[in-house]
Order: sequence, then structure tokens, then C-alpha cells
Amino acid sequence: MRKQTRPPTYGLIAEFESPGDVIAAAERVHEEGYRRVDAYSPYPIEALSEAIGVHHSRLPLMVLIGGIIGGLAGYLMQYYLLVINYPLNVGGKPFHSWPQFVPITFECAVLGAALTAVFGMLALNGLPEPYHPVFNAPNFALASRDRFFLLIMSTDPKFEREQTAGFLKSLGPREVTDVEY
Repeated sequence: MRKQTRPPTYGLIAEFESPGDVIAAAERVHEEGYRRVDAYSPYPIEALSEAIGVHHSRLPLMVLIGGIIGGLAGYLMQYYLLVINYPLNVGGKPFHSWPQFVPITFECAVLGAALTAVFGMLALNGLPEPYHPVFNAPNFALASRDRFFLLIMSTDPKFEREQTAGFLKSLGPREVTDVEY
């Protein structure tokens, strides 16, 4: 069996002092053709997500499907219980009286959508992730206070250590460092 080897570094990270600097750098990185890029900031910056090319998510479709499956499961559960398994004739109503099924069907649809949203978000974000290589980068603790970071991963097809480092330095960061595994 062949042993898989990792690249020597996870990527290169550049540290910026202002949100405007990191947004401008992210736009240049995207224009240059890098696609395996991530950005870190102490607060959400919508323009930064757009600059690195994050535009869509599969989560809304997953939530819709979860809601539909939850609603169908609720309806079919009631149908089985009240029509097949334990039919009761209450006041001469038919066994399959769908209006009485609506509230529980709705609640099961909401439950299915909510559970899909929570677990889908966790799965799509790769959480929980107690360790990430960027935690080892110098000064990365400042990403939760007052600094902005832009990471180009070594798995990017265009990544070449020296050229990428030179390109990042040309964007005017405080520092460009390697991120080790």
C-alpha cells in the first residue's frame, strides 16, 4: 500500500492591518487566478467573501429537501397510525381526514428543515474542527482582535512557493509567512 504524503506547507498567509487592504489584496489574488483561498477577519466583511469568490451555498436546497422529507414523514406517520394501524370512527368522519393532518405535517416539516439546517451547516463548514493548521501561524491570534489575514493554500493548482510568496509581498502586507501542517 502506498503512503500518501502531504505537501510540506499548508499554504502562505499574509497579514494586513485594515479591511480595505485585505479586500484589495483578495481581489488581486482572485484576478491572478488563485482559487484555493481563505480569508480571516475579526468581524464579517461581505465584500471580502465576494472578493475571494464565495458566492453560493448548497444549504438552502438541503433545507428545502429536509423540510419536504419531514412533512412527508409526518403525514405518512399520521396516515399509518390513524388509517391503517388503529382506525377510529369518531363522529362519522372518514379515516383519512386530511385537514386534521395539516398541523402535525407542518410541524414535522419545520422540524425536518431546522435539523437539516443545523447539521447541514456543520457538515458543510467541516465542523467541529478543533485543530486547523493556520492556528500555528505567527500572529494569527490577532485575527480575532484587529488584524486581517489572507491565505493561499498549497493545494491551489497555481501555487508555487516562491512565486506566490513574491506575489503576496507585492500586495503590501505586514508579513507573509508559511503555514505548516
